[in-house]
Amino acid sequence: MSYKKFKARQLFTGTTMLGDDFVLITEKDGCIEAIVKTEEAGDDVQQLNGILSPGFINTHCHLELSHMKGLIAEHTGLVDFVLQVVTQRHFPEDEILTAIEKAETDMLAAGIVAVGDICNNTLTLPQKKLNRLHYHNFIEVSGWNPLIADIRMERSLEHYQTFQQAFSKHSSLSPHAPYSVSPELWALMQPYFIEQVITIHNQESEAENELFQNGTGDFIRLYETMHITNPSFKAPGTNSLPAYFHQMQKGKHVILVHNSFTSQNDIDLVLQTNTPVSFCLCPNANLYIENTLPPVDLLLQNKLNICIGTDSLASNHQLSVWEEIKTLQLHFPHLSLAVLLQAATLNGARALGMDDVLGSFEKGKKPGVIVLENTTNITRLI
Repeated sequence: MSYKKFKARQLFTGTTMLGDDFVLITEKDGCIEAIVKTEEAGDDVQQLNGILSPGFINTHCHLELSHMKGLIAEHTGLVDFVLQVVTQRHFPEDEILTAIEKAETDMLAAGIVAVGDICNNTLTLPQKKLNRLHYHNFIEVSGWNPLIADIRMERSLEHYQTFQQAFSKHSSLSPHAPYSVSPELWALMQPYFIEQVITIHNQESEAENELFQNGTGDFIRLYETMHITNPSFKAPGTNSLPAYFHQMQKGKHVILVHNSFTSQNDIDLVLQTNTPVSFCLCPNANLYIENTLPPVDLLLQNKLNICIGTDSLASNHQLSVWEEIKTLQLHFPHLSLAVLLQAATLNGARALGMDDVLGSFEKGKKPGVIVLENTTNITRLI
């Protein structure tokens, strides 16, 4: 059997940064064979500059919003951002499909091999069926008004069943956010959480916590503007995470996304449960919308599984995990590149339930092989 052999200035395994005296050996189809010392590698070793790494995992994306690039101004705050997404997302279908294809192509060029993608419709399905990337499809469920819970659930189930036919292992129902799901809708979703990977937008704004602490704040304006009522809602007097997290504990793995206003008390609650949880960071989107960043040091101090997402082109200038890493390096320069690369590879694969194939250079896996040169160039080798 013939092999491909790669050597670079550094080799990141998915967990560990190795020096230039190691060679990565793969089969021609990209299946990992071994990492060996240079003197054991034999001939035909391809010498590269930069860092060899497994392909990136984009743990949180909204591919269906790719046509909205540049439409919404930066720093609007979350409520006005949500309002503009709702009112401006409707484009001719051919334009949406063209934007989806381009966004996927750009992700491939940026070294991404898998995506956790939020789905409110089935427009991304034709592109995903081409199998250029691995996807976990999170079919989103939302509805703050309890009177429409049945209608909203029925619509989401139709999308869910369509995705299940194409991606049975990697499609699941997920709630949109604490401020957009009524108790009645939570109850309808419960049976679909069992042994599934599920996700939710968590504590993306200070207003979300204020809503659950006091029943006040900017989300009241959102409801009034959209003519949404939920008379049964009573603020529990806590941050949002303690108010809803128990609803998701039947899940196989829970991915909390954004976490910009997550506190130690919130983290303590998560650590007390048996449910595996990942905290997904989308720093460029957080800066774009709220001009803030999540408490990365706090999350890492608690030894949480940190992964990385890009959010959407409505809230980001590009869908690039490497750009997210660069932003984290800029604002948290004390973090090692190895920590950030693990968040972008193995941790994301674990969160999406794909670490049996992706995320690290372990024998038998096919994680993709990329080389990172300087701060700008990414080359896909396999």
